[in-house]
Amino acid sequence: MTSRVHIFDTTLRDGEQSPGFSMNRDEKLLLARQLEQLGVDVIEAGFPISSPGDLEGVRAVAAEVKSCRVAALARARQEDVDAALRALEASPKPRLHVFLATSDLHLQHKLRMSRTEALEQIGRMVRFGVERCEEVEFSAEDASRSDLEFLCCAAQVAAEAGAQIINLPDTVGYATPEEYGEMFRRVIEHLGAGPDLVFSAHCHNDLGLAVANSLAAIGAGARQIECTINGIGERAGNASLEEVAVALHVRQARYGATTNVALDKIYATSRLLTSITGVSVPPNKAVVGANAFAHEAGIHQDGILKNPLTYEIIVPEKVGVPARRLVLGKHSGRNALRSRLEELGYETTDAELAECYGLAIARADARKQVSDRDLLSIVHKVKRAQPRPAGSRESTATAN
Repeated sequence: MTSRVHIFDTTLRDGEQSPGFSMNRDEKLLLARQLEQLGVDVIEAGFPISSPGDLEGVRAVAAEVKSCRVAALARARQEDVDAALRALEASPKPRLHVFLATSDLHLQHKLRMSRTEALEQIGRMVRFGVERCEEVEFSAEDASRSDLEFLCCAAQVAAEAGAQIINLPDTVGYATPEEYGEMFRRVIEHLGAGPDLVFSAHCHNDLGLAVANSLAAIGAGARQIECTINGIGERAGNASLEEVAVALHVRQARYGATTNVALDKIYATSRLLTSITGVSVPPNKAVVGANAFAHEAGIHQDGILKNPLTYEIIVPEKVGVPARRLVLGKHSGRNALRSRLEELGYETTDAELAECYGLAIARADARKQVSDRDLLSIVHKVKRAQPRPAGSRESTATAN
């Protein structure tokens, strides 16, 4: 039986607050509209108490977005919650997102607060929010480094105060998948699973494990994943929305879970974020990187030409990528070269192909890759050098 995993997108909040990714009100609105089309369940639009501009940005998104929830973040403080509620006033589907740290490290050194004081504040501010907002989420900041018994107590206090979503973040990307999954199992077992309480995962990528940890949380019972487009976020970033959504699609039999994400809109959403921030994704980035569906090795290219499943676990068009690329470089094979020449309108004999291949490999050794312009130059040179029977046409190029 397949269950639904809700996607909570925090690109406009956790992603936007990282260096180099800040967005103004109009840019937030532009991306929010795209996220709505993408099919995310929740858009976390910002942290209203942080600045008047952020409050106005959240207010604008809340008024614009209709088909999914809009969340605003607030510390477990009266002034934070008030600001978040003001920002969400126009939303038809608002969510108040209240957080307080639960690790002793944060309580003692950052908040100067005892465990008892933390529990009291969690209960009080969640109750306050529940009385004023139809949906409240509580996040136990630094959950993955918290004492497990105290974490269970904090989650229970929040749930009893009326929080419908309990988020257990790996705030500093410290956990391993085994640890993170076990934490969820223990807390869910303590509170008891039920249809009215959703457990959420929010993972950072400091050790490169954000997506793996998110999937481990799903395996342990989490049904909301907090993530960002292109994996942007504080420090090394957050769990990548596109990687989580595609992993659940490709490995649905393994996880028994699906999302509402329109996969064919992933690439366009990634490109929009890049255009807004001016920060490109690395070429080897999963799903949306320039090389995600590019193949240079001759063995791989030959397999792809015969059956794409040999080296692709999902077709590029499924995630909105226009087409795969067979990159012509020094590792490429003759079949890929023949295929590209045919796409450019040139048929070659075996002898011509062999000569083109030798020239292309030499060009690749010097320049790393062979462009279409290079190929045209090579094939013209080879064709001109070949003897032609009398009366033959000057070129075998076909119209494109």
